[in-house]
Amino acid sequence: MLTLLFTALLALQPRSIHADQSLPSATFRASHNSYSGNLEGSKSTIQYQLDHGVRMIEFDIWDTNFSSNKDYSIGHTGPGNAVDHTSPNPSSNLLSDWLAVVNSWSAANPTHAPIQMLLDIKTDLTDNANYAAGNLAALNQVVTDAFGSRLLWASNAPAGLPSVDALRGKVLVVLSGDGASRSQYKSDTGSSPSVARNNRGQIVELHDDGGINLWYWSGKVQSDGSVKWLRHGKFDTGITPAVAINDDGWIVEVHRSQVSQTVFSRVGRFDDQTGEIIWGSSSKYDNGVSPSVAFVDGSLTLREIHQSQSNSQRWTWTGQLNTAAMTVTWTGNAKTSDPFYTKTESNGVTVYKDSSSKLVYSSGSFVGKRIAYEQVAFVEFQSGNSAELQDGAIFYAATASDKSFITNARNSGKLVRGWDFDNSTLATTPLANYPATNHPYDSWYETLVTANKAII
Repeated sequence: MLTLLFTALLALQPRSIHADQSLPSATFRASHNSYSGNLEGSKSTIQYQLDHGVRMIEFDIWDTNFSSNKDYSIGHTGPGNAVDHTSPNPSSNLLSDWLAVVNSWSAANPTHAPIQMLLDIKTDLTDNANYAAGNLAALNQVVTDAFGSRLLWASNAPAGLPSVDALRGKVLVVLSGDGASRSQYKSDTGSSPSVARNNRGQIVELHDDGGINLWYWSGKVQSDGSVKWLRHGKFDTGITPAVAINDDGWIVEVHRSQVSQTVFSRVGRFDDQTGEIIWGSSSKYDNGVSPSVAFVDGSLTLREIHQSQSNSQRWTWTGQLNTAAMTVTWTGNAKTSDPFYTKTESNGVTVYKDSSSKLVYSSGSFVGKRIAYEQVAFVEFQSGNSAELQDGAIFYAATASDKSFITNARNSGKLVRGWDFDNSTLATTPLANYPATNHPYDSWYETLVTANKAII
């Protein structure tokens, strides 16, 4: 009977239940650790939750065995922990399989109120060396593959969110959990940034992390001058990198060793389909510091200029790129009075650190824009988090017992989640937008959310 009632109400939306309203003023049924079903609380399957009006679903995600699974896993204290596999829940612990359940339900119920798909990151994704190891670019791919056109990208709502009715049929992914992962999703830090852009719009940024590691960002310059950063990863150890790219997508980088006054080179290839860089091996070619490099007239010939490790004398090499072997043969070493090649500007794009030490770029009308992953997901700010995570955040969260945080955030126009909302004494005025409970069908909860005109 209850299922039939909710089905009837859903069919009536959006016209006959409540007048359209802004998302931050709305209340929605929400479950905590939704995947745990009846193993922790009384939630039943994901489909049952959605059928009965739950509009915030939470999955805890782990990067364990990502390289072999090519996917994240769900679970409470670890992959598979407290995961209720009761049909029609998936039999696997793979995130993509569980997101597919939400997407299929959304497709079958296109007038539903927007679903918040909360991903609670349980492991630090910033130490994953690249996309193949499960960094945040991989998480973006999993999410976009799962929801396609039903997904509302955070980058498409930079100044706020449309009304509830305008978002019917949409899914909003929100990142919670590990603070370092959430922070790096929004921005990156580093030292000695360098950039290279070719005439096809392919772009590579390199930097060291202020320690011993070298990192890259790769992407494409868009028609409006902005850069779509597609991939990010660690590719070597060293400091003070410089980079060049030709119009065929061949990349040569040079850098100084982090432990000695020696310089190394490495060849890479830009994959135009994915934006990924395939790197060859690193090779020492000289002693020295402050290396710089450039292709000569778009060919496979390069010129490198660096400084002596002993004095201010600059030296140069001519390099010939062997694309089959992904190596450079360096010849013609000689002194030079020529200046270093510019590292921080290439073909109209400049990279640098802003006042908060974030890596940024300027290109055309875009000035000081942060180098970051595509903002597919919204990033949640939680009670006790840094000011960086609070900056620009729309979604706020705290344990349901932190009533002052929830009340203040609601009164500030934020979308607020209170988790472990498991008895009526935790209610605030105004109520959290998403009172995330382990008991969504208990009479006290139904009475409370009905009184607050929860939208389905």
